[in-house]
This record gives sequence, structure tokens and C-alpha cells, in this order.
Amino acid sequence: MPLGQRAGDKSDSRYCGVEVLDFPAGEGLPAVLNHSLASAFDFILAPLVDPNYRPTPGAVLPVSASDLVLGPAQWSNHVVGKISEWIDLDAEDEQLRLDSELTLKQEIAWASHLSLQACVLPAPRRSSCGNYARVVNQILQGLTNMHLWLRLPLEKSEPMDDDLDKVKNNNHMNEMVDSWELWNSFRLLCDHSSQLCVALDISSTLPSINSLGRWFGEPVRAAILQTNAFLTNGRGYPCLSKQHQRLLTGFFNHYVQVILSGRSNHNVPPVSEGVLLGDENHTEDAPVRHALSPYLDYTAYLYRRMDPLPEQERFEINYRDFLQSPLQPLMDNLEAQTYETFEKDVVKYTQYQRAVAKVLVDRVPDDAVSTTRTVLMVVGAGRGPLVRASLQAAEETGRKLKVYAVEKNPNAVITLHSLIKLEGWESMVTVISSDMRCWDAPEKADILVSELLGSFGDNELSPECLDGAQRFLKPDGISIPSSYTSFIQPITASKLHNDIKAHKDIAHFETAYVVKLHRIATLAPPQQVFTFTHPNFSPNASNQRYTKLQFEMPPDMGSCLVHGFAGYFDSVLYKDVHLGIEPNTATPNMFSWFPIFFPLRKPIYVPDGSPIEVHFWRCCAPTKVWYEWAVTTPTPSPIHNSNGRSYWVGL
Repeated sequence: MPLGQRAGDKSDSRYCGVEVLDFPAGEGLPAVLNHSLASAFDFILAPLVDPNYRPTPGAVLPVSASDLVLGPAQWSNHVVGKISEWIDLDAEDEQLRLDSELTLKQEIAWASHLSLQACVLPAPRRSSCGNYARVVNQILQGLTNMHLWLRLPLEKSEPMDDDLDKVKNNNHMNEMVDSWELWNSFRLLCDHSSQLCVALDISSTLPSINSLGRWFGEPVRAAILQTNAFLTNGRGYPCLSKQHQRLLTGFFNHYVQVILSGRSNHNVPPVSEGVLLGDENHTEDAPVRHALSPYLDYTAYLYRRMDPLPEQERFEINYRDFLQSPLQPLMDNLEAQTYETFEKDVVKYTQYQRAVAKVLVDRVPDDAVSTTRTVLMVVGAGRGPLVRASLQAAEETGRKLKVYAVEKNPNAVITLHSLIKLEGWESMVTVISSDMRCWDAPEKADILVSELLGSFGDNELSPECLDGAQRFLKPDGISIPSSYTSFIQPITASKLHNDIKAHKDIAHFETAYVVKLHRIATLAPPQQVFTFTHPNFSPNASNQRYTKLQFEMPPDMGSCLVHGFAGYFDSVLYKDVHLGIEPNTATPNMFSWFPIFFPLRKPIYVPDGSPIEVHFWRCCAPTKVWYEWAVTTPTPSPIHNSNGRSYWVGL
């Protein structure tokens, strides 16, 4: 059964498995499965073939059980196959290498026959695993639904097998093998197959937080939690260190399932949450159903202790890691459903109302309130949320306001007229059905209000639109927003890379996507890219931009793989009123914008200690605006989207 109920969480991380350590021969597998399910585990990780088997001519594969002993649904939903651990496809011994290849293919074929959803591959025995990866890659090309989970230790382990002598000879006795490096080599050899995933063995020691963080951008499907990772609390029950607790919580949030493994080190009965929370009156009479039940109870306690998903996260959960093309607001007219979604963002319009109120108070002193009427133009009025926010600001401050609502979408204009009539705003609001760049205003405005910002600030052509509209402003007029800045940071995002790769063309790798980033690893803090200020009355003003940025990785992180760059923006509406999604200053509880993602055609490997140098261009032509980007350090990438050949925003 699931570890617990957490509001809004329907992911697979609710389910916990247990590893079967001893080969369940004969009728043992159904008994082991039933015992595990009765003890509240959801699935088992079980060997499929007798570990003593070695291929011989004419031999029948000694499987753990016939496919008839369990129903198809039981095999598919409750069993993850464990491939024989003796397999060594990079052994010096040719016979062992050939036996390993044959056995691996036989076991995967048997697992496919059983319709298993996944099989766990044994960890490579050495850092050079080219032949192992070659055979796995061959197998992957023939699989349809089943995934392969490569088992790796989550630690900075000692040098492996035949690498040890090399390390000794080079006098690098302190050199450690990073399991992420092993994973990276393996998946690169397998060409980023979307069916190749990771199962991480978690023991008593963990790498640094920055080193662990890399894994959240990788396709980790299972955390195999060893019993030796558990401590003992004052009551004699198993518990985990704070660092292990944080790691497990992170895995729960990233759809990673826990599999408990090892022999029991705690001779205690199963416990309920009452014991874990220190309830002195709690008694537990239930017998121990499974040797690892106390560990399962503690894992379930950690899951249930997590905060419920906030309402905003529940709203956004179906958008996680889903690639969307950015809006083309000048070329296309938005649909009613899109307007309605944006209009529900109360926080955004509250910030706009605050900004307008501050401008009105600054421009109209208290003694001139009765004689001064401020002219405010909403350019890109949509269905009227900024008109409403502006009028509420006027009412709040006691200032008089005349509003021009300029909107190019004729369908939205119909709604605007209805809204004004319904609210009785006819004397205060004039609707203009026109593109702001073409309209000739009958008078100059004191305030110009717009919501033309995109996920990257300027990516929905706010600079071009406001440059065309600023002729409406008085010389001392105010633009809301007054400025905005874009930001980027390098990320690991295996899922996004594979989703783009599935299109099998360059164009999709040269397109920027709006995406609710979730299964990613951020590799360095965000840095500023481009800034635009309004109004901009400079005679030589240009909206073309170029910048070069260098990102330094945390020194204890280790090497990493960059799949692309996450983009954000921060905007100053007026003075101290700001709006944005840059992680360090993001406006809380606002959902109008997801980050933007600039992918790389070929992921960039960044060695430990090396910086990343990236170049970004904002290019302008008479009919379109586009971005180009390229990495130059540690290794050069192609310049992406040259001349806007794949992705552009139309003027």
C-alpha cells in the first residue's frame, strides 16, 4: 500500500519496494511476494535467474519461477527484475565476458516475456565499461515498454578493480571514483536512451549537498536504501540522519521510489507513527510481518511528515517538465481560455495596483486631488484586468483617472466593452480597438501600463511594443513596468533533453520552451543577461543585445552535464514594487509565468573545477526578433538558432 496520503501527490514515489536478497527457488517467489505485500510493501526487487547459473550448450535458463505462478498484473505491477550480479562484460577473461553477454540478453528476454516494467542492471565493475554499455545499448534498441535501471552507489567510492593499480602508480592515493562520472559515461555511450535510468544505492555515508544535487536532474527511478544507512534512536528503532532525511525528501519530491535492502540491524516490532512521534501511551501488539517492517514504518513516517503540496503546486503539477512553445502575442490573438488563466493570477494584479497607486500619489499631491485628472493608458488591455487594477488604485488613493484601454484583439475588445458597461465605467474608460504601434492618441499620457512581459522578460517583444507606444507619454510620464532584466543559469535536465531529442531534428533543439521546471539540477546561481528600461527616449536606441557570461560551479560538486539554460526575469514596476520569477527574488504565489528553457543540441560535459562560458544574442530584423546562444567553455558548441532559422517571434 502507499507510504501515506499527501495532498496533491499522485506520483510513484508513494510506493516502496523491498529487495529480495536470497534466490527464491521453486515456489518461493509467490510466497515472498505475498509476504511482502501483506507487510505493506508495494513491490519486490527480485532475482530472475539462479545466481549460480553459467551458460552451457543446451542448458535451460534456471529462472526463479515459471511465468504461470503469478498473474500478468502481478508480474507487471509488483516485480522489478534483478539481473545477476556476477555479470562482467568488461572482464579481461574472454569466456567470462562472453558468458556475461549471453546471460544478460537471456535474462532481459525473460523479463520482457514476463512484461516487467523495469529491470535493475548490476553496477559496472570498473570505470571503463564500454562493452557493458554496448551490449545494453543493443538491448535497449529492442525494448518497447521496459526500462533498465543501472545500479550505482551514491558515494565517492574508492577506485574500482583494475583502476586501483593505475591510481597507485600515479601516486594519487586520495583519488576517488565519482559514481556520477560512471553514470555519465554509460549514458553517453547509450546515446541518452530514455529507457535507461538509474537506481542509486544509499548507504551510511553521503557526498556533499552540491554533489548530491546533480542527481535531481538525472533519470533516477529508485533509491535503494540500505539498512546500514539507518541509525538507532533512543527507543531502539531505526532512524536516519538529517542529511539522509533531506535526501529522501528530495527524492520523494522528484518521483523517486524507495527500495529497502539489507539484513535487519534492529530487532524491534513494526511501529506506527505514534511511537515515532513519542506517544508514551502507544502500544503495538502486532507481530513483525517482515524483517524490514521497522524500516518501512520509518520511511512511511518521513513521507507522511512532508508538507502537503501548496495549492499553486497542485495547480501546476500537470505542467511539470512539459515543454510549451512561447506565445506569439503580436502575431496571434489569444483565446478566451488563455485570458482567463492569466486573469486568475491575483498576486500579479495586486502588484500592478500597488505600482499605479504609488505613481498617482507621487504625481498628484493631496491639495491637487480635486482639480487634477491623470491620464493612464493600458496598452495591451486584454479583457480588462489592468483597467480594473488601475481604477481600484485610483479609488484607493482618491485620485481622478481617465483610462484609455488599447487592445488589438477584436474579440477581447468585445469583452472590454461589455465589462465597462457592466461596471458603469463609461465616463472613465475609453476602449481603443487598435495595435498600440499604429494608434494616434488624442492626448499624452501620464502613465503607460502594460503586461507584455514573457518568461524571459523581453521574449514577447515588450521592448518593441513599448518603444512604439512611448510616443503617447508626456516627457515626464511613467511606464509600468519601468525596467526588466532577464537571467539564466545552467541546468542538468535529462528528461527535457530526451523529450526534445525524440523529435529527431535540429529545429527543436534551437527553440526556447516555456516549462515548469521540476526534475532538474541547477548547477550555478542565475546571472543577469539583458536589461531594458522604459521609457527610452535615446535617439540611437537599439533592442539588439549581446552578453557573455561565465558560471563557476561549486567546488565540492564534481563534474556535471549541462543540457541547457533556465531563463527567468525580474521586473521593476515602479520604485520598490517588483514582479518576477528569478528564483532568488521571485514574487510568491504568482503563476502567470513559468521559466524558459534554452536547450543545447549536444549536452556539454563540465569537468570538476571548470567554468561554463556562454554567449547570448538578442537579434532584431524588420519582421522578427530571435535569440542565438552558444557555449565556448569548457568545449565549444554550435551557435544555436543562427539567423532565427528555427525559432523567432514575429513583429
